[in-house]
Amino acid sequence: MSLKRNIVANYISQLYVTGVGILILPLYIKYMGAEAYGLVGFFTMLQAWFGLLDMGLTPTIGRETARYHGGSMSALAYRQLFRALSLIFLTVAAIGGSGLFVLADLVASKWLTIESLDMRTVVVAVQIMAISVALRWMCGLYRGVVTGSERLVWLSAFNVLIATLRFIAVFVTMWQFGFTPLVFFIHQLIVAVIELAGLFWMGSRLLPSKASLQERIGWSFRPVKPVLKFALTIAFTSSIWVLVTQTDKLILSGILPLTEYGYFTLAVLVASGIMVISGPISSAIMPRMARLNAEGKHAELIQVYRNATQLVTVICGSAAITIAFTAEELLFAWTGDVELAQQAAPILRLYAIGNAFLALAAFPYYLQYALGNLRYHLIGNAITACVLIPAIIFAASAYGAVGAGWVWLSLNGLFLLCWVGFVHHELEPGLHIKWISLDIAKIILPVVIALGCLSFVSLPAGSRIVEIGVIVGVSVTALIVAVCMSSYAKSFLLRRVNNV
Repeated sequence: MSLKRNIVANYISQLYVTGVGILILPLYIKYMGAEAYGLVGFFTMLQAWFGLLDMGLTPTIGRETARYHGGSMSALAYRQLFRALSLIFLTVAAIGGSGLFVLADLVASKWLTIESLDMRTVVVAVQIMAISVALRWMCGLYRGVVTGSERLVWLSAFNVLIATLRFIAVFVTMWQFGFTPLVFFIHQLIVAVIELAGLFWMGSRLLPSKASLQERIGWSFRPVKPVLKFALTIAFTSSIWVLVTQTDKLILSGILPLTEYGYFTLAVLVASGIMVISGPISSAIMPRMARLNAEGKHAELIQVYRNATQLVTVICGSAAITIAFTAEELLFAWTGDVELAQQAAPILRLYAIGNAFLALAAFPYYLQYALGNLRYHLIGNAITACVLIPAIIFAASAYGAVGAGWVWLSLNGLFLLCWVGFVHHELEPGLHIKWISLDIAKIILPVVIALGCLSFVSLPAGSRIVEIGVIVGVSVTALIVAVCMSSYAKSFLLRRVNNV
């Protein structure tokens, strides 16, 4: 499979999924109300926290699938591993979903701050969330098989279909049955069933057929033992990742009324687009780098790593800087609510820049993932969690969403500058200076300077349409400057132009 084709397919689907998910939010608030949308934000957070139960299984099946296709694992060993992981996935999904279902009444009455919604409605909504989250988490097993097989074009198309059902088709359902939380979450449950069925179908097709195996697969957890250390390392780091990225949302969900939490979720979701648009690149390069390492092609692995860094810097960096300069205008053009834009803009700026730092700081993880040694990732995330979690709890409790935003930005920036350099020095001496200066700073600094100069120009303002035009102009300027400063992006475009 072509790496460029996979990246392009991932980007098309992720841009659609992210775009439709973000653009539709004002309609949720308009028709469901801000408090009901607060439940939607709580549902999104629950899905992230459910990742604590993953135990490193999803990344493990993806990596082992890539190794199987790279010739480092036999078909029988791969099928045995897959069956063992399937049993674990099913067990964890059942336990996690059941536990959340049983605790629904306690969550609704003791944790969430409900103002006008009916308590029984909220309890039933949380119970439906529990089932939906368990089903969507089960998708990780088959998604790992598809990703590890580098069938990302199909996966991208499927993600577009699911996003359409989840974000757009739900309005058809609510139009017929009412704009209530229960109708919304029942629809999401149905979509979760469809998503699991689709991934199960494709994942099963990609597995080596039982008829081709010379021995029976059997039912044993022994195949998990060789990858147990890797899986548990990922499990620990994934748990820390959830704690690091979701603690602020958890704390604020118990502090803020659901209405205010809905507005906070709205701002954070826009900023999360920075991480989402980096996802297609990481999804494409991780199996490719794992395969290159299995084939002993280290120089090619590093080149893929650096090229991907430049792509993320161009796309995520220019997007984050644009949001930082136009946060209030963006929120107003999007929602038409002046007060909301004024209140949410500071949060949006902080989280957008912090997420850009985080997207770049994640790169050493991709390198360690490919090498099969996550020791430094484990240590770095442990240190980050020890500092970030208490800081987030204090800042969120004392200063609300803005305090949490400042902590998020500051610590992610320090992690990128300090810890990433140490990891590069240990794994690939001589790489970090070139990586930070040529692949990041050389691209980012000119964009900041360009938009800083542009901010002194009196740009038109007023209607939402005018604001959209201004934002588009600023975005295009940032992207053009970033592309021009990236050696990889510039050469890629020139090759495409010359081939036309």
